[in-house]
Amino acid sequence: MPNDASVDYSAYLKKPFLTRVLPYLIIAPALLITIGILYPFVSAIYYSLTNYSFIRETYRVIWGRNWFNMFSDPTFWHAAWVTTKYAFWSAGMEMLLGLGLGLLICKKTNIFTSTLRVVLVFPLMIAPVIATLIWQLMTNTSVGIIEKFLNLFGIYGFAWASAHNTALFTAVLIDVWVNTPFIIVLVVAGINSLPKSPFEAAQVDGASAWFTFKNLTLPMLKPFLYIALIFRLMAALQEYAIIFALTKGGPGDTLMNLSLTAYNKGFYYKRFGEAMPYILFLWLIIYIIAKVLVGKWLTVQRTASGR
Repeated sequence: MPNDASVDYSAYLKKPFLTRVLPYLIIAPALLITIGILYPFVSAIYYSLTNYSFIRETYRVIWGRNWFNMFSDPTFWHAAWVTTKYAFWSAGMEMLLGLGLGLLICKKTNIFTSTLRVVLVFPLMIAPVIATLIWQLMTNTSVGIIEKFLNLFGIYGFAWASAHNTALFTAVLIDVWVNTPFIIVLVVAGINSLPKSPFEAAQVDGASAWFTFKNLTLPMLKPFLYIALIFRLMAALQEYAIIFALTKGGPGDTLMNLSLTAYNKGFYYKRFGEAMPYILFLWLIIYIIAKVLVGKWLTVQRTASGR
């Protein structure tokens, strides 16, 4: 194999200029995106080691003091617990409802299921903040349609987001309403892509609906469910828009998750350096969970394909 000194570059230089630069033009967008991702990430790590603040002209490196203060602060542990509860309930309910409704509208095609397919996608087209404002109006104790419906069953003045014991339920309810259609779309796409022959053979053998779902539909549908779970769990862990638009983390600190706590420290109290560890810790948790789920997804994908 010739060394670099013996390589003749004359043939390469004789090529048209566009042909020579085309490979670099192809990778340029990916390189720019990588830089656009890495620069804020590296900057966040750097600022987390400083006492940077918007109200001071100068700042200095204080190394791990912000991290130590965060882990020793009860506010952090409360925010982590709120983040965990919100992600568990919202992602869990969305997966269950999305799977159930996806199976329902795929079971047979008629006017009802066709209309349901269109109606269920509507919330996905609404921004989370707008959806929150809609639900605030619907649950208003004076003119809210949901409040009037509850009045028929003798329930008056339901607290919704204004009470500590129902604020999380209200935020999760809005999140489920907005994002369940995403799960439904993936479930429907997954069901439509499944091979028909195993189901036809099970039907010929007289298998029950539950047996078919448990042994055929669910195992082959698991790759799609893992994809849906990865996206929704990552989004729920870093949820900001719905909670901020609903109560700004209240009442009190009931809904103060990691995202809102970092926002308050960074932009409300102007202590930007103290806010960065919260964001980086949240990133680390999301990274670990996503890595585990992607590994599970690869495993079930190989199993579903028979490899």
